[in-house]
Amino acid sequence: MIERFGLQVKTHENKMRLEDFLFDRFRTLSKLYLRNLVKSEKCEVNGRFENRGFKLRSNDFVEVELEPSRQNSMVPESIPLQIVYEDDDLIVVNKPVGMLVHPSHRDKSGTVLNALSYYLNRDPACPHIRPGLIHRLDKETSGLLVVAKNPRSHRKVATQFEMKSVEKKYLALVEGKLTRAEGVVEAPIGRYLEQKFWAVKEDGRPAITKFKVLRQLDDATLIELEPVTGRTNQLRIHCAEIGHPILGDVSRGGRPFSRLCLHSALISFRHPSTVSVVTFEMPADFGTAISAN
Repeated sequence: MIERFGLQVKTHENKMRLEDFLFDRFRTLSKLYLRNLVKSEKCEVNGRFENRGFKLRSNDFVEVELEPSRQNSMVPESIPLQIVYEDDDLIVVNKPVGMLVHPSHRDKSGTVLNALSYYLNRDPACPHIRPGLIHRLDKETSGLLVVAKNPRSHRKVATQFEMKSVEKKYLALVEGKLTRAEGVVEAPIGRYLEQKFWAVKEDGRPAITKFKVLRQLDDATLIELEPVTGRTNQLRIHCAEIGHPILGDVSRGGRPFSRLCLHSALISFRHPSTVSVVTFEMPADFGTAISAN
């Protein structure tokens, strides 16, 4: 049932963005739903329709029409997660292989966000925390994933991703032996609609990846990958493009393997509250592929 809510902006909410104010007041509702309410003029500030970035002032009066019982796609689920770091602003997890980061149209459960929705709200006496996804990892990619615990932290760290000031490094096991110790791959990436497949495409978006050889194995190479841009499947596509597909990436020429050998190993950025640089590292577990060589 649609209800109309009247909310007065408190002193500590002065200069808060309208969307952040709504996210904070209606924490069990999805961000997309709340943003659409603002876009479709279901929300007024002092009797006027404003955009989601509008800066509120103390004692402003916000009225919004919404369905408070609307189900959030992030249904809390008790799923074990490896927590690498946590404070009042952020939580960093080591995402396992085969786990989706967020619910999709086909998969509504079993994701990292389902697990975090449960973990962060174990105590019903505490304010509800909505996990805010800042960046993504493919289902078959493992490694470090940073999630915000409040809108302010989400916006500050997400801006760093947009400005490309975040340092990200991946580890990958690729086919064969690379002849160069390091290099740069520049190849545009686009989607072939009929095949529903992302690949190098002449009219695609520019994509750049740096690589460095870490260790030569008998029939594979352990490399470090640093994405300069962030296109869909970029690292997998660029490795295949230089003739060294990632082990387990069968669709791009890699041999069958127990997993996709791609891992988010390092991430570094400025903390949203302290502004100091924080760096997180997590070694890859590629099974017996490395230990056997």
